[in-house]
This record gives sequence, structure tokens and C-alpha cells, in this order.
Amino acid sequence: MSDNFDVIVIGAGPGGYVAAIRAAQLGMSVACIDKRAELGGTCLNIGCIPSKALLQSSEKYEEARHVMAAHGVLLGAVGFDIPAMMARKDKVVADNTKGIAFLFRKHKIESVTGTAKFLAPQKLAVGGRTLEARRAVIIATGSDVMALPGVAIDEKKVLSSTGALSLANVPGHLVVVGGGYIGLEMGSVWRRLGARVTVIEFLDRITPGMDGELSAALQKSLVKQGFVFRLGSKVVEAHATAKNGVTLAVEPAKGGAREEVKADKVLVAIGRRPYTDALGLEALGVATDNRGRIKVDRGFATNVPGIYAIGDVIAGPMLAHKASEEGTVLAEMLAGQKPHLDYDAIPAVVYTWPEVATVGKNEEELKEAGIAYKVGKFPFSANPRARANGDTEGFVKILADAKTDRVLGVHIIGPDAGTMIAEAALALEFGATAEDIARTCHAHPTLNEAVKEAALAVDGRPIHI
Repeated sequence: MSDNFDVIVIGAGPGGYVAAIRAAQLGMSVACIDKRAELGGTCLNIGCIPSKALLQSSEKYEEARHVMAAHGVLLGAVGFDIPAMMARKDKVVADNTKGIAFLFRKHKIESVTGTAKFLAPQKLAVGGRTLEARRAVIIATGSDVMALPGVAIDEKKVLSSTGALSLANVPGHLVVVGGGYIGLEMGSVWRRLGARVTVIEFLDRITPGMDGELSAALQKSLVKQGFVFRLGSKVVEAHATAKNGVTLAVEPAKGGAREEVKADKVLVAIGRRPYTDALGLEALGVATDNRGRIKVDRGFATNVPGIYAIGDVIAGPMLAHKASEEGTVLAEMLAGQKPHLDYDAIPAVVYTWPEVATVGKNEEELKEAGIAYKVGKFPFSANPRARANGDTEGFVKILADAKTDRVLGVHIIGPDAGTMIAEAALALEFGATAEDIARTCHAHPTLNEAVKEAALAVDGRPIHI
């Protein structure tokens, strides 16, 4: 095996493996290093994919209990089998990671298992080997769970998202620390299966950074499902109890009396931090910001020639698809092409039910920037397909420039919002106006007709409300 390559990628997650494949497609010799033997990184192994598998399984169970009868489908006693759910989740993960291994073989990418450490800007030690890159080393090592002071994660009683994906039994009371995407999704899984779920969030709202109207609508929906929210609160300590539970010390975020909250399990989901441990970046003088993220220019180059970085280790939303796009763009730049990545056109999705999806600017951001805008909204309760499906909760909201009508942001809460947002992302990518969307013929009956109607509503002329 050669120890010299055009490009070496550190990390085989959605950023790293995509960068490796695209570089190989463009004729470069590539090695990809990852500490796991299974490719795919956090997302495929202990993140995006297994969580969606459990979300799907728990949704099926909830539908069987509460929805199918309305469709005339009558079932007997409905139960669930957690070992079977976990086995299915594991198979989904395995199939995806094997798929990436196949793609690596197809594109003649050398997969190296081990922990990489820089010896020089384009020289790495890993697993007893010394690898050298002629063109670039790409750091795509992703992120790790952010710790909460005073709360030690043991993956038994106090869990990270990794532990929450592998529980053997449904906890009686699950406390989720953090009201972001990960906590709400994992809380949804275990709430559907019977857990009582309390979310403790430091801020006065859930899903910070999301359009405020969408955030409020999501919280209202989750409360109806049984979630309990304690906003403006902070967890300062956690202690295991004799009966296999956890006692949390909780205080108001702005100061006040401390109180105890008892739980069977605690999920700490307050965010993630860039993972660059043991790479030896300090010795090379690679610059980072005050949050530990690697500083890069518009071409993803660090301040050290030959070293680049993408994904969760650099600034921007920690999203798998953002990392993948950066990996593609960087590989093409290394090949001499001139691609472009519009960060305003990168969507984000919360896979609760209803789903929440957003792309572009939200109302708070537009107001802060002093941009005049128009709003068009359309509820799913007026959409024929949503009525036929029995999923009428939520709405589509389009924000357009008041002068040019150009779409500035699209925000959806409702059934299959994560799929529907692709149309909106395409609209932003091509600089479409609300009128462009309104004039586009949408198939009937589809949920996407709600996007067309919201675009019509920007001009005050929706048809079905």
C-alpha cells in the first residue's frame, strides 16, 4: 500500500467521505482516515441515521395505537418489542456503512482505521504508518457531545444521544436537558413508547435560532403530545439515587431558589463541540476561534498551507448535509474548479412530528437587519392531501423581499416538512421570487401545494383560504 496520496481526509463522516469520493471522481488518489472501523462517522453510526430509524419505529407504534382506527384499520392489542426496534436500527446503520465501504472500493479510496496525528502540515502518523499528502489534508473530524458542568455522563443513568439510542427499557421519566433538535427528537422516541418527558431549557424558548413563530408552534404541538417544558431553567448538578434514578438540582436561569427534579434517565443534549482531539493542531499553529472551531477562509484553507477543514470543526450550523456540500466544494476547488456554496440555501430539519423545516432567513433575522419583507402563510388544514392523510397540523410561511419579491426564507411545520423544504432550498439557490413559486404548477393533490398557496399569499391572493 502506498503511503503517498494527493489528498488525505481525516474523518469518514458525511463531510469526509463525500470529500474523499468527489476527490477520487476528479482523478486524485485519496486516503480517508477514521478511528472507527465502520465508515460514516457520528451521523451514520450514532446520530442521524439510527435516530431516524427509532423515530420511524416509534411513529409506527403511535399510529397503530392512535391513528389507524380513524382510517378504518382496526387492530387488536398493540405492543412493542424494543430489542426488535434496536435490531432494526442496527441493521439500518450497518447497511448504510457497508454502502460507503462499497463506494470507497469502487473509487479506489484507501480506508485507514486509526487515530491521526500531524507530524508536519502534510504528513500524518496513523496506526504505525506515516502518510503524506501531495495536495491537501482535509480535517473533517466532526463534533462531540458538549459536556454540562456538574453533570457527568455515564451512558447508564445520565445519557448523551449515543446512550439514548440504545436504551434497553422505556424510562418512566426521561428528563432532557436542552431544547434543541437532538433532545426533542430523542424525547419524541421515548415519549411515544410511554415515557414521561420533561425538557429543561436554559433559554426562554426551544429550538433557538429557529423562526420564533415556528418554535412556538412546535412547542404547542409537543405539549399536546405530553411533553412538559421548563424554560428559563438550568441544571447545575446531578446525583444518582439508590433506586437507579437521578436527582437533578435545577435553578432559574436568571437566579432563584434551587429545586430537585427526579428522573429515571437524563439525556444531556445541550449542543456539540468541534472534535479535534489529539490531531496535534496546536503544534502546527493551526488557528482556532474562541469556541474551538478551526478558522478557514472561503476556500476552507486554514492558516497553515496544505491543511483544510470542513463540517462541524469550522463555523456554521452543525449539519451533516452542510458538511457534505463543503466536502464536495472543496474537492472541486482542489481540482481547479470554481464551485459556490450559498449558506443561506442550506435547510435544517427537526424530525419530530409534525416535522419542522426551515431555509434562509427567519423573521427575527430580517427585522434585526432592517430588511423590509412580506409574509405569506398557508395552513395544512386547508390542503386537500393533508386532510386526506389526516395530518392537518401546521403551516407554510414564506418571507419575501418587500421590494423585489425575492424569497428570503421559507419555514414549514407540518407533515413531511423535511421533504417539502427541498423546493424552497432550490428557490433560494436560484434567486426565485414568491411569484416564481406561485406560477409553478404543483401536482394535485400534494402537500407541496401548500408551498404554492403560501407563495400566492405573499401577494394576498391564496386560492383556498
